[in-house]
Amino acid sequence: MSLADQQNPIDFHHGIRFRHHLQPHILFATPEMADFVKTGGLGEVAGSLPRALRKHYDVRVLIPGYRQVVEQFDHIPVVAQLPAQAGVPPCDLGLVETSDGLQVYVVLSADLYQRDGTPYGNAQGDFGDNDIRFARLSLAAAEIARGIDPAWAADLLHLNDWQAALAPAYLAWAGLRVPSILTVHNLAYQGVFPRESLGRLGVPEDAFQMDGVEFYGQLSFLKAGLFYASHVTTVSETYAREIITPESGCGLDGLLRTRAAQGRLAGILNGIDESWDPRTDPHLAARFEIDDWKGKRANAETVRRQFGLAVSRGPLFAVVSRLVHQKGIDLSIAAAESIVAEGGQLVVIGQGEGRFEGALRDLARRHPSSIGVHVGFEERDARRMFAGSDFLLMPSRFEPCGLAQMYAQRFGSLPIVHRTGGLADTVEDGVTGFTFGEASTRGFSNAIRRAFDTFAQKKRLNAMRRHAMSRSFGWDQAAMNYASLYARAFGNTAGLRLRAA
Repeated sequence: MSLADQQNPIDFHHGIRFRHHLQPHILFATPEMADFVKTGGLGEVAGSLPRALRKHYDVRVLIPGYRQVVEQFDHIPVVAQLPAQAGVPPCDLGLVETSDGLQVYVVLSADLYQRDGTPYGNAQGDFGDNDIRFARLSLAAAEIARGIDPAWAADLLHLNDWQAALAPAYLAWAGLRVPSILTVHNLAYQGVFPRESLGRLGVPEDAFQMDGVEFYGQLSFLKAGLFYASHVTTVSETYAREIITPESGCGLDGLLRTRAAQGRLAGILNGIDESWDPRTDPHLAARFEIDDWKGKRANAETVRRQFGLAVSRGPLFAVVSRLVHQKGIDLSIAAAESIVAEGGQLVVIGQGEGRFEGALRDLARRHPSSIGVHVGFEERDARRMFAGSDFLLMPSRFEPCGLAQMYAQRFGSLPIVHRTGGLADTVEDGVTGFTFGEASTRGFSNAIRRAFDTFAQKKRLNAMRRHAMSRSFGWDQAAMNYASLYARAFGNTAGLRLRAA
C-alpha cells in the first residue's frame, strides 16, 4: 500500500505531534555521511550535526544502503518493509548503530545502491536512475514520519539537499502534517529530471506547476522541497542572502525570496568537529599549539619532503579542494607562476575536472622543486597540509559554507579567500586571513601579495596565526540555532525545551 493510501495515525494539538515520548524525535535524512561515504562538505556535516543535536533530541540518521554502508556491518536488522509507490520499488528498512551509539536507518536495496563509483554516479557520469534512487530515499523518510517503524517515528524531518527533498512533498500529497526542515548545501545541484519522471515517482499531475515541482518544463526535486518544507535553511548567513538574488539564485531566487519574506529562510553556519585540533590530531607529523611554531615547521618539512619540494624558508601555499570551476582552481593555477617567482612554494591535493588536473600536473613538471601536486585525496596528507602550510588558497567563485578555511585557521594556516558565502562569514580580513571582493586574477593576486608582505613581518604573521587558531568553529552554536528553528517548525517553543547538555 502506498503512502498516499495510508490514514494519518497521529493526533495533532496546536501543530505539535505527541507520541508519548518526552524528547522530540528528529530524523536527519542525507545521501551521504562521513562515517560511511562522503564526497564533500555534506558528508562531514551529516557525520557531525546529528551528534551535536543528540544533546537536545532523540536523533536518528537515514542514509541509502550503499556498499560502503552495508559492508561495515556483519548483519543489519530489518525493522520494516517499505512499500512500492508507482515505479519506486519496495525495499527493506534496516537499523544499525555506530560505535558511539548513533542510530542510523539504512534503505536496503542492492539494485539501487550497491554500485561502484560515488553515491551519484561513476566514470561514465550520473546514474540514469537517480530519480528513482533518491525518490526511494525521500519516500523512506516520509514513511518513517508516518510511523512505519513501530518502535520509533519521526516528529520532524531534517532533509538535506535535493536527494531527500521530495519527502515533504510526499507528506503533503498524502495529507500528513509533519514539520520539515530542508537544508540546501549547494543550490547549484537541484535534481532536475524530465517531466516523464512524474508517473514513475508517484508525483501528482496537479503538482506539476509553478507552485509545485515544475522548473522550466522539468521536475525539480530541490524546488519541491523548497516549496513544501516548513522551513528552508542554508549553510551560512551570507549565502542565504546571496541566493535570493538573480545572480546567485540558480533560477530559484523568486521562490526563495518568497520563503524569506515568510520568515522561512535562514542561514545557519556549519561547524567542524573536535578532531581538528593541532594539539591532539594523530595524523600530524608533529602536534603543536599556539606559539609552538617549531611544531608547525615540522609539518611543513614533512609536506615538502612528501611532495618532493626543495628546502625553503619562503612561504608554503596549499590547495585542498575539489578541482572544479566553482572552487576557482583556474585562479590558483594562474597565480602559481608568480608565487614561485616570489620565492613561495605550492602544494595541491584534490581531484575533479581533467583540464585542471592536467594543468596542475604540467605546473609540477615545470617547477618540480616548488610545486607539488597529488590528484586524489588522503585524509592524513590533507591534515598535514593544513598544519604545515602558511597560507591556504581558496578563491571560490561561490561557496555556500566551506570547511577548508575553518580547518586551515585551526591549524594556523591563513586562508586567502574570495569574499562570498561562508568564506565571508568565517575569515576576518587582515586578522585571521585575507579576503578579496572580485573573483578575478587581479583581485586574487593582490590578496596573495598581501600574504607575502605579512610573511615577511614575523610579528604580524604570528599574531594573525594566534587569532586564527583561537577561532571556535564547533557545532554547539549551530545545534542551538537548529533547535530554535525546530521549535518554530513545531509551532510551540514550550513543547521543545532543551535537555541540559
